[in-house]
Amino acid sequence: MSAATPAEAREVEEGLVFAPRFDAQGLIVCITVEAATKDILMVAYMNELALEKTIETGVAHYWSRSRQSLWRKGDTSGQVQKVLSIEVDCDQDALLLRVEAGGDGKACHTGRKSCFYRRLVEGETGRLVFEP
Repeated sequence: MSAATPAEAREVEEGLVFAPRFDAQGLIVCITVEAATKDILMVAYMNELALEKTIETGVAHYWSRSRQSLWRKGDTSGQVQKVLSIEVDCDQDALLLRVEAGGDGKACHTGRKSCFYRRLVEGETGRLVFEP
């Protein structure tokens, strides 16, 4: 595959054409944020079908890499994510969904609101340690 010309790159980066760039596995990373709080809920992947279904229905659909299947967020958990907007980064290889979280608002399969519930912080010895 040849490199994009400067004009093609400019159109992708600055133009009004939605042209998501899926990776070699046919996936694009998707960051999901709760619109009201701006909390990051999760990071998942979409394939072309998941993106199409999300746009068509207004409900977040993702591609499960472990199960190799399409899934509609909330089908088993009740945590349906109503999509309020989809944003794309400058080179169109990552998506940002702003959602209204359904159910009790928990997005993580562990029962937490966010999949980002642990952090590494500097400990007493100066090394990074997990903070719950």
